[in-house]
Amino acid sequence: MKPDTIVLVHGFWVTPRSWEHWITRYQSQGFRVLAPAYPGFEVEVEALNADPTPIEELSIPAVVASLEKLIDGLDTKPIIMGHSAGGAITQILLDHGYGSAGVAMNSVPTEGVVTVPFSQLKAAFPVLKNPANRHKAVGLTFDQWRYAFTNTFPEDEARALYERYHVPASGHVFWENVLANIQPGHADTYVDYHNDDRAPLLFIAGENDHLMPPKVQRSNAKHYKSNTTVTEVVEYAGRSHLMPAQKGWEEIADHALSWALDHS
Repeated sequence: MKPDTIVLVHGFWVTPRSWEHWITRYQSQGFRVLAPAYPGFEVEVEALNADPTPIEELSIPAVVASLEKLIDGLDTKPIIMGHSAGGAITQILLDHGYGSAGVAMNSVPTEGVVTVPFSQLKAAFPVLKNPANRHKAVGLTFDQWRYAFTNTFPEDEARALYERYHVPASGHVFWENVLANIQPGHADTYVDYHNDDRAPLLFIAGENDHLMPPKVQRSNAKHYKSNTTVTEVVEYAGRSHLMPAQKGWEEIADHALSWALDHS
C-alpha cells in the first residue's frame, strides 16, 4: 500500500509557511499533507518576530517528540521530507522507525559529520560569532539572509521572501549541533548509521547552497553503512539553500515525491 500522507518538516530561520507551494502541489495530487510547526512556532511569522521566546526555548528532542506523536496518530507510515534542520530531524525520525521513506533537502548534518566548508562557517557566523548566542534567538539581516539562503535569487525576490519567511533561529540548538562532535556522549542529532531497518533516504543538495553545501550532504550520506537500506544523493545545479521556494521548485518537489513513492 503506497503512503497517502506527506509530512513536511521546516528548518531554522523559517516556519511551515516556507512549504506553502509544496503543500498546495501535493494536495492537488490527492495526498494528505501535514506541515507541523516546531513546538511554540504555531503562531505566524510576524508574531514570532515580535516575541521570539518560543525560539529561545526550542530543543531538538522536543521537536522530534512532537513529530513522533503526530505520526503515531496516522493510520499508515507517511513520507517524511525535511529542509535544512528539518533534514536532520527527518533522519532522526527514520532512525527511530518512522516514515516509509525520507527526503532531506540541504540538510543540517547529523552527529559525526565533521565536513565544514568555509561558506558554511560564513553563513552561520551570525550565530557562532558570540557564545552568548547559545541562550538567544538570533535573527539574520537581509544581507546575511541573502548569503545564507537566497544567494542565487534576484534581489527583489530574496527581499520579499525574507519579509515573508524569516524568523530568528535558536542559538541553543545551533551551538549544540556545532559542539556535538567534541562533547562526550550522544548529541541530540545522533542517528545509528548502521541501522538496517531504516526507511530509504534521499539527500537533495543545491549546487550553490552556502549554508549546507553539497559536500556536507555527500559526507552525511556516506556515514550510513547499512547494506540493506537505500541512501542516495542527488544534486541540483544553480540551487541555493532555500530550494523549496526557488524558481523551478516544482521539479524538485516532483522528484522528491516520485523517489519516495518508488522506494516506500
